[in-house]
Amino acid sequence: MPVEPARSVLPLSVPAPRTTAEPVPALPSPPGGRAAWLAWAIGASVYILAVIHRTSLGVAGLDAADRFGIGASALSTFSILQVLVYAAMQIPVGLLVDRFGPRRVLLIGIVLLSTGQLAFAFSSSFAPALGSRAVLGCGDAMTFISVLRIAARWFPAAKNPFVAQLTGLAGMGGNLITTVVLAEALHSEGWTPTFTAIAVLGVAVFALVALFLKEAPAAAVRPVDQVAAAAAAAAVARPKVGRQVLACWREPGTRLGLWVHFTTQFPGNAFGLLWGLPYLVEAQGMSRAGAGGLLTLLVLSNMTFGFLFGRLLSASARARMPIVLTTIGTTALGWALVLAWPGGHPPMWLLVGIILVMGSNGPASLVGLDYARSRNPAERLGTASGIVNMGGFIGTMITLFGIGVLLDALSPAGAGAYSADAFRWAFCWQYVPLAVGTAMILRLRRKVAAAAP
Repeated sequence: MPVEPARSVLPLSVPAPRTTAEPVPALPSPPGGRAAWLAWAIGASVYILAVIHRTSLGVAGLDAADRFGIGASALSTFSILQVLVYAAMQIPVGLLVDRFGPRRVLLIGIVLLSTGQLAFAFSSSFAPALGSRAVLGCGDAMTFISVLRIAARWFPAAKNPFVAQLTGLAGMGGNLITTVVLAEALHSEGWTPTFTAIAVLGVAVFALVALFLKEAPAAAVRPVDQVAAAAAAAAVARPKVGRQVLACWREPGTRLGLWVHFTTQFPGNAFGLLWGLPYLVEAQGMSRAGAGGLLTLLVLSNMTFGFLFGRLLSASARARMPIVLTTIGTTALGWALVLAWPGGHPPMWLLVGIILVMGSNGPASLVGLDYARSRNPAERLGTASGIVNMGGFIGTMITLFGIGVLLDALSPAGAGAYSADAFRWAFCWQYVPLAVGTAMILRLRRKVAAAAP
């Protein structure tokens, strides 16, 4: 039965349930324009805040080791647990976004981020601090997918790859704040005031989202009677959670997206989240200021590649796989040169080179989300994006843990005694997830090509 036009009156009685959904009026194409950019900017502000929270430990790793009296394995546990919670929450968050909308999910995420960081600011022992990072990871998990869903509702489909890259670029702005402002604040103000200030920042962002964020254009809101009819149809047609996840997983494009995200993201992520500063200071003998400068360069490189890849992907979807394979190849080659350098002390130009190359890792990982977006229907985009977004953080978790365990095994004296050779052999662990991920990409690439219409 077709849905009646807006001027008709709904019957008072409830019709008998149908086995199939009734057709509902198609929504107009997203308009884009200033209102779209405003909605995106408000959502992106939450993601910037989340990245500040996420990367805060990257410049505080040595301080955390001293504050809690822990070694490399225990220190890596902070980031591993945070990333583990983030990855585990991706499918549930995708389902929540599909069911309840991105605005509500973003508000919950801000509360969790601020709560976790505030607890971390006042923690003086390992266990409470570890729990606070888990809460923070849960809040972080709710941001990126929500912003992508807002963009999908506001922008035409052809513009989504570019907006996704801009979202990643905005997040790198948060990383830049961490490496420049937070590192200096830790040195001048101390642990508790610095992390408390970050937690309080969430109050302003919460107010911004609650008061001003519109998660969809006004044209996407149907008249009351059509809304009711659409809701009734959706209640019949909406798949169960397990079926929705399974439908996403059965799509080869979703699985390819996951492995693209897994393989491209983790080297730069593990370096920026935790091991970059210790490696540069303890293994390469750099000052904290010099190491912070290279981490800032990593962020700037990431932003540059994000803009470049966004333009390439908007111009042609054929750029996806060349971007992915080039990023994987140059990252593997760059680290091979750094780790094989005699004595474990590569020259500055080579360190700068690998930093610049790792700047491509985050933007290339967003290609995985593009594969999932182009192969799944709109009603399960949040779930599909959640599955893909797990990939890079699972790879990061494996890398963080592997490096931490190898550092402790190669340096029995513990923290502060990690040699250049210990770091060199520990960083070789990166090639294990890199090899597995590349093999899976090449295998699934053929399946996606075969399933293409």
